[in-house]
Amino acid sequence: MTSPLETSPSPRKIDLLIEARWIIPIEPKGVVLENHALAVDRGHIVALMPITEAETCFAPEQRVSLPGHVLMPGLVNLHTHAAMTLLRGYADDLPLMRWLQEKIWPAEARHVSADFVRDGTLLATAEMLRGGITCCNDMYFFPEASVEAMQRSGMRAAIGIITIEFPTAYATDPDDYLAKGLAVRDRYRDESLISFCLAPHAPYSVSDRSFERIATLAGQLDLSIHIHVHETRGEIDESLRQYGVRPLERLRRIGLLGPGLIAVHGVHLNAEEIDLLAKYGSSIAHCPTSNMKLASGGAPVAAALAKGVRVGLGTDGAASNNRLDLFQEMRHAGLLGKLVSEDAAVLDAHTLLGMATLEGAAALGLDGKIGSLVPGKEADLCAVRIDDWMLQPCFDPASHLIYVAGRENVSHVWVAGRPVVSAGQLHDIDMSKLMEIATVWQNTIRS
Repeated sequence: MTSPLETSPSPRKIDLLIEARWIIPIEPKGVVLENHALAVDRGHIVALMPITEAETCFAPEQRVSLPGHVLMPGLVNLHTHAAMTLLRGYADDLPLMRWLQEKIWPAEARHVSADFVRDGTLLATAEMLRGGITCCNDMYFFPEASVEAMQRSGMRAAIGIITIEFPTAYATDPDDYLAKGLAVRDRYRDESLISFCLAPHAPYSVSDRSFERIATLAGQLDLSIHIHVHETRGEIDESLRQYGVRPLERLRRIGLLGPGLIAVHGVHLNAEEIDLLAKYGSSIAHCPTSNMKLASGGAPVAAALAKGVRVGLGTDGAASNNRLDLFQEMRHAGLLGKLVSEDAAVLDAHTLLGMATLEGAAALGLDGKIGSLVPGKEADLCAVRIDDWMLQPCFDPASHLIYVAGRENVSHVWVAGRPVVSAGQLHDIDMSKLMEIATVWQNTIRS
């Protein structure tokens, strides 16, 4: 007679098995799994199960043990200007329009080039990956240089095809911006980690004619629209003076509202406008730190969530934040949301973790690939070590990720199953080269 052991199937060979003290899969919401393992093969999640079961089911080529860690999806930065990392701290303590008109736009006119964008984006991707951010939604000039830096670092990115009315070193007019951006999209459209969206800068810097063309392109090419909107009261006052309506209503009339719209900031949304975003299935990219630093105001995030509006988290650029740190954004979003709504129960830890992962991915149309630890999705992962004595005791690991731990506690990061950070060290980026890049540009900009 054949014994049961002789008939049992052999363990499945896989690339990677990660064993963690806790795993927060994001889907289903609110779940924290203890002493579980995540199986990864060919860049995709294969299974999520207790460690004891995984050890019998799988024969991994590599096994990573994380006995004091939380394993979660990689974070999704829903709004940034990566290259502006080279302007970190250059124009502090100014309101938005003075910040733009007196400091940022003049500096960009003098210095922005493909080299500036490539170098600044590489510096930004290193900071983001080291802090557990595996995907970003970028808006800036010279998008091909951004793609080159993203690919060099191994980061996933949605690249904005920027449109603005005034000429820059990159393009002469809105048609030129769109033509050049769409050409970059055609060149890189088959790259697995790179996607694209249309990125008109803001209602105050883009004409109706340009918006009409963007609305047409979005429908024809199935592209999301990534735009700053309702960031300041002054922006709304100027729209009322010039167009007779608030900016969001102007976008609605032109046909830009829909499931693909990512409304960045949305600080000054009234109840009717929140209802409008909910009706059209649009998303908000909430950037609490930048909004506070520029004194733009506190966004009505809790009210938007209550109406079913999707809200993701963004850092904005390092010129107005001054960190590309989604752990900081989660904490600030939670605290500011409670303050604005005067309700301590809103924006709980699991909601904030979802905003930094799955909700951002969904806004980009990437939730079928990333944003949660579900078999079949790509293995964009972040491990956070929380067994340090300064973080003790830990009663709730989800709460700890929001209110106690920070990006300095990130130990391991994977993008599509490929390690990009191990034991707190970046794999593919030379830190001495980053220091050299930062020093050269600091001296150039200062002079």
